[in-house]
Amino acid sequence: MGTTRGFGVDIGGSGIKGCVVDVEAGALEGERLRIPTPQPSTPEAVADVVAEIVEKFGWDGPLGVTLPCVVKRGVAHTAANVDKAWIGTDAAALFAQRLGRRPEEVAVFNDADAAGMAEMRFGAGAGREGTVVLLTFGTGIGTSVFLDGRLVPNTEFGHLEVDGHDAETRAAASVKDELDLSWEEWTARVSRYVRALEDLIWPDLIIAGGGVSKKAHKWLPLLDVRTEVVPATLKNDAGIVGAATASSAGVLL
Repeated sequence: MGTTRGFGVDIGGSGIKGCVVDVEAGALEGERLRIPTPQPSTPEAVADVVAEIVEKFGWDGPLGVTLPCVVKRGVAHTAANVDKAWIGTDAAALFAQRLGRRPEEVAVFNDADAAGMAEMRFGAGAGREGTVVLLTFGTGIGTSVFLDGRLVPNTEFGHLEVDGHDAETRAAASVKDELDLSWEEWTARVSRYVRALEDLIWPDLIIAGGGVSKKAHKWLPLLDVRTEVVPATLKNDAGIVGAATASSAGVLL
């Protein structure tokens, strides 16, 4: 029988968050710890923060870590909103070395994929079939896609070109803050992005995640799209929960 506890660390462009997770309930055990992402966010600097978080919890077991990157077999192949030095980095090996773990004790996932796995198991996507898309609105736009509950890993639909622009440069939550947009102004941009995505893959359900999911009541009713859109149940904790749960189950992408 597997353990009922795991540890997840979610690395974002502005913050790095970690916590112990009850992997049977899909819930954090206590308060998460958040530390601002170092600038520049080089692999070594980020690994130091991950180690600080893990050590503050006294966690000595296996763990899952998310990155805003395409991740295949522990290696980062892109870098969105983190330093470009991540490209080509064996992230799993880096974290294992910095934490004093065996390589097989550290699993690394794309951040949106980890959040999606959590939502599909414990949250808004549980029991849903067809094509389900999680969109995480934060520093950028992360995406994860599931077909009848199975993940299609490393989709990068946040970088769709919409009206001549990389979508996340127009519709990420960070853009709302940077331009001081109203909810109405920002949601119009999100609607334009979602309609472009709908025309490509025709989802059956869209789950809205990221930090703005905590204020879903302010903007989801303003969306002008054809797909059912619901807020993420686990909100901004989904990445931590997904990383911990997937790593404890031995999932590797």
